[in-house]
Amino acid sequence: MALRWYTVVVDSRDVHAQARWWAEAMGWHVVHESDDEVVIVPSWVTPEVLEGIPWEQRGPGMVFVPVPEGKQDKNRLHVDLAPHTSQDREAEIRRLLALGARRVDVGQGEDVSWTVLADPEGNEFCVLSSRDT
Repeated sequence: MALRWYTVVVDSRDVHAQARWWAEAMGWHVVHESDDEVVIVPSWVTPEVLEGIPWEQRGPGMVFVPVPEGKQDKNRLHVDLAPHTSQDREAEIRRLLALGARRVDVGQGEDVSWTVLADPEGNEFCVLSSRDT
C-alpha cells in the first residue's frame, strides 16, 4: 500500500487572493476555484501528462480554504523553496518581495543559508540556497 502526498492545505482569509499569489510566486496555475476552495498545481501538470505518471508518484498541489481568523503564531509547518543553481537567488527573493512577500524573523539568526519570508497573509516560507537536485 502507498500513500500519496496529495496537497498542502493553506488556511486563508481570502482564498482567491492567496491562491493567485502562490500561483504567481511558484509559476503554477489554478485548476479548481469555488467560494470555499481554490486548488493550484505546477504549470506542467495536465491530464495528458498525469496519464503517464503512476498515481503514487504525482506531486502535491496546494489547496486554499477559508478561515475566519488571521494567522496567530509562527507556522508549525512551512514550505521550503529553492531556486536552481542557474538562477539568481537574490533576484528570486526580490521578485517574491515585489509580489507582496515580506521578510520575517523567526529566530533564524544572521548566518543561515536561507531567507525566511511570509506571504501576504503572514504564512512563513523559506527560500533556500540554490540547488541542482
